[in-house]
Amino acid sequence: MSEVAVETEAPPMQGAALLIAGLVLALANFMAVLDTTIVNVSVSTIAGGLAVSPNEGTWAITSYSVAEAITVPLTGWLAQRFGTVRTFVVCIVMFGLFSALCGLAPSLGVLVAFRVLQGLSGGPLMPLSQALLMNIFPPDRRNQALGLWSMTTVTAPIIGPILGGWINDNIAWPWIFYINIPVAGFCAFTAFRNLSGRETKTRRAPIDVVGMILLVIWVGSLEIMLDKGNELDWFQSRTVVTLTIVALIGFVSFVIWELTSENPAVDLRLFTKPGFVFAAVVMSLTFGAFFGSVVLIPLWLQSSQSYTASWAGLVTGANGVFAVVMSPVVAQLVRKIDPRALISFGVATLGLVMVWRTTFVSGMSAGQLILPHLAMGFAMPFFFIPLQALAMSSVAPQQTASAAGLINFVRTVSGAFAVNLIVTEWDHAAQRSHDTLSGRLGDTTAATNAMSQAAGGAASTLGAPTSGLSQIDGLLQNQSVMLATNHVFGILALAFAAGALVVWLAPRPQRVQMGSGH
Repeated sequence: MSEVAVETEAPPMQGAALLIAGLVLALANFMAVLDTTIVNVSVSTIAGGLAVSPNEGTWAITSYSVAEAITVPLTGWLAQRFGTVRTFVVCIVMFGLFSALCGLAPSLGVLVAFRVLQGLSGGPLMPLSQALLMNIFPPDRRNQALGLWSMTTVTAPIIGPILGGWINDNIAWPWIFYINIPVAGFCAFTAFRNLSGRETKTRRAPIDVVGMILLVIWVGSLEIMLDKGNELDWFQSRTVVTLTIVALIGFVSFVIWELTSENPAVDLRLFTKPGFVFAAVVMSLTFGAFFGSVVLIPLWLQSSQSYTASWAGLVTGANGVFAVVMSPVVAQLVRKIDPRALISFGVATLGLVMVWRTTFVSGMSAGQLILPHLAMGFAMPFFFIPLQALAMSSVAPQQTASAAGLINFVRTVSGAFAVNLIVTEWDHAAQRSHDTLSGRLGDTTAATNAMSQAAGGAASTLGAPTSGLSQIDGLLQNQSVMLATNHVFGILALAFAAGALVVWLAPRPQRVQMGSGH
């Protein structure tokens, strides 16, 4: 069901028409992917505005990612039932509408509800834009189409924090959603005008209702469990235990149903292909680690290093400098060099960047923070583009669209789950570090007296200057968060190292299939 119909009787486009259509398709994909991270640097502001904690505010991130992941497998059925171009245009319009409603949300619950609907609308834009790009480009230029699509997919999560930070500091957080409205309107109008003549044939394709329900149950339960686990003290809570059991039963039922269904929502039979299996494993490890770091760094900079949302976004956005430059280069290298070598190089480089980040200290300059991001941006295309090619090359030509949908599903789900796991471990590590550092302080009377006198503070009735104690606790908290951040970077380095090694378990592809259209 996840296969996207892209065959039409119309020949490939040429000239200005190809340029305009290609840019619109890339822009639509960029917009959908951008919204996975544009909220990242605004979580604290959104949480404050809606009177919830920053941890609860992360629901605005994960709800979108999970909804986006759930709707990807449904894309093929939608395209077959209503037509590829028509589905694409309607999804863009709905995306713009729900973006507007997100900005108007009066509470976190309402915001999360509209973020879910926004994600459901945005999910199909990724596989549909890729399929349509491959269709409108001549066969000898489809590498360029893949490079264009991959560049938007790689750079959008990086540019999101920059744009979100600037809007948050200079306008107001609802505008991180409102800016989608004119973009969605332009893309919908232009796509309808330029691509309506390339509509695909429709048919009453069967839909795997049971499979989709089971997918929503296990993914939703697992995501809520991960989101609420830390707040509810994990398995000490009946709610967390219940959600875990529901997720487990739902997942097992989903796998059994999909493997026996004639028209599965998700073609799990693709996991019988060794190359695809290892590509999916590497995608889970590496994209989860990458996306988790993209969320963690703005949180650390804003909560502990006194960065504004704009500066946090600018630091994080340095990833995009070399990502833009290298994406078209890597797209050409994929056909000349073993994709496994390119992937291993890119993922290993990302791992080294994480090792570099374990040496971070409080008070680093923006320039010192930007350098690792530049290196990360250089490595990202080496990971993402060849990995897409490896996954597509591991399946039969008629399965490439299904494989594209499934690998996108793996990517978005792993990113959403990784955010919760990483933020939870970061909180726990900060508390452990704080307890350890507090236990090593010993007698702080002399230090607090000196700090209080320097600050002009007065002694408390217990003889310990309250202002001095407050300053020491602030220093402890700052260093605890720094140690926790370094700890998480170390974990992410291990995830990247595992990915760089696992990819070599995949057989070398005999051909290189670059996309879902053919």
